[in-house]
Amino acid sequence: MEAMERRRVAAERVRTAEDAVERLRAGFAGVGVKLPSLRLDPVSCAGDEPTPLIDLGRCNIDTALRLCEVLAEKESGHDG
Repeated sequence: MEAMERRRVAAERVRTAEDAVERLRAGFAGVGVKLPSLRLDPVSCAGDEPTPLIDLGRCNIDTALRLCEVLAEKESGHDG
């Protein structure tokens, strides 16, 4: 793969990861959860062939408990 193509593929990977972050942010917001540290990990996007990682970050106990509630509702089929 030539350099120009590698750069195009790398940029597409980063764009896809950025889109995933926005989708996660919107999805979490839709169930009343905000992860303040949710972001694209900048280190994983460095270099010629980045492998973007999404950093879900840290959250407080209330947010963690809300995530537990949402997951339990989903698991039990009562996610209305």
